[in-house]
Amino acid sequence: MRVWHSVPSVKALSVASAGRWCYVPSMADVRGEGKATAAVGGPRPSGKAPMREMLIEAAFQLFVEHGFERTTVDDIVTRAGVGRRSFFRYFPSKEDVLFPDHERCLTEMSAFLATSTDGEPLDVICDAARLVMRMYTGNPEFSVQRYRLTREVPSLRGYELSVVHRYERALARYLRQRHAGDPNGALRAEVQAAAIVAAHNNGLRTWLRSGGHGDGAQAVDQSLAFVRQTWGSARPSTESGTVPAPESEEDDVVVIVAPRKAPLWRVVRKIEKTLRDG
Repeated sequence: MRVWHSVPSVKALSVASAGRWCYVPSMADVRGEGKATAAVGGPRPSGKAPMREMLIEAAFQLFVEHGFERTTVDDIVTRAGVGRRSFFRYFPSKEDVLFPDHERCLTEMSAFLATSTDGEPLDVICDAARLVMRMYTGNPEFSVQRYRLTREVPSLRGYELSVVHRYERALARYLRQRHAGDPNGALRAEVQAAAIVAAHNNGLRTWLRSGGHGDGAQAVDQSLAFVRQTWGSARPSTESGTVPAPESEEDDVVVIVAPRKAPLWRVVRKIEKTLRDG
């Protein structure tokens, strides 16, 4: 089953009723097609946009015209022609209007992971990360404009980081379950989840900085391939808590020791430096 979501088109920001429809892949597409791409097109199924999409479009128009900080919720509801109560029925805050599909994507990711009990865990979370990229590529213009706004407004950057952390926690939770028999499973889960998120965001931002040109999914796949190559030969720890020695000189294993409370970004940076200097 394919579900269609309406999101505003940046090209149509000056027209209050303009918009576009984009296809967001379902779980079946992710599992069956592997590298399914989003398709755009088709008219609205009704003459009037749903209220949620009207609010998103009105907010984007105002953010571009007057700036995020100078735009109030009252401005948005006035432009959309609805009341304040209607706004807060759909969005807890002004920031949430800029990230309208992340809750849905998080829900889909959680459902995907809950049913993915087989296969290589790293491959599964790579597929889960691709769900996020497909959400962005569903409407490149919207995604690029949002990216530019987040670069300009510190509060939006902070909000974006909090959303990224929620994706990372969902991936780490899944990996902890899959590595339950590994004495170092919790650490492995946290580091691998952080690495996947960092790789995904590297590919995503490369594509966004290009203005949404080129194949965004391919950019993310290349970044994820780096993580899979790095962790693909990593094996579970022994019961003593140490990583087994490599079977041959060609089968190198990198061991990183970090304090339990060390930030994940510091652990990932240490791994990258070790691999680079290796």
